[in-house]
Amino acid sequence: MPLDLPPLRIALYATLFIFSLVLFGLSGARLHYTTHLPPGDPLNNGTNFYDPIVAELLVTTLFAMVWSIFLIHTIHKRVENRWVYTFRAEIVGLCILWLMWLVGAAVATSIWGDLSFCQQFRACRLLTALVAFSWMGWIILTTILAISILFSFANRAWVEPMHGRWDPRASIWRSSRV
Repeated sequence: MPLDLPPLRIALYATLFIFSLVLFGLSGARLHYTTHLPPGDPLNNGTNFYDPIVAELLVTTLFAMVWSIFLIHTIHKRVENRWVYTFRAEIVGLCILWLMWLVGAAVATSIWGDLSFCQQFRACRLLTALVAFSWMGWIILTTILAISILFSFANRAWVEPMHGRWDPRASIWRSSRV
């Protein structure tokens, strides 16, 4: 039985959306905590601040959520257009997101890699979850990117509609190579 790629891609994009939503919430919670420190809080002597990498993760997850919804809609509804809806456009968008997630996950890990000494505090547990979800999102993105690149190479589909279910007889979009 051949593998039906569009449902797999929809499931992976849905998973990316869920991980992005969770990481968005964790990033928002961290930003709220650090910008509203109570007086006498031992963190930063009670002076409000924010972590730039948390703001980067917040923006990255926002982009990833919008991208996931766009791609789920495009694949499910078989949306076709000349430029924006090609595998090449998907791969370019995925590469940008992949790099943003990698930077966010790597920097967060370098700062908060081992917080086992403070797991009794809510802030440390939140940071541990933030680092974990940033890496899980990056892994999902890497999987989607690999599948899209492999499919494009195997089928020479760089400029074909990204829904991956094209039928030249039923499609309103025609390849420029014909």
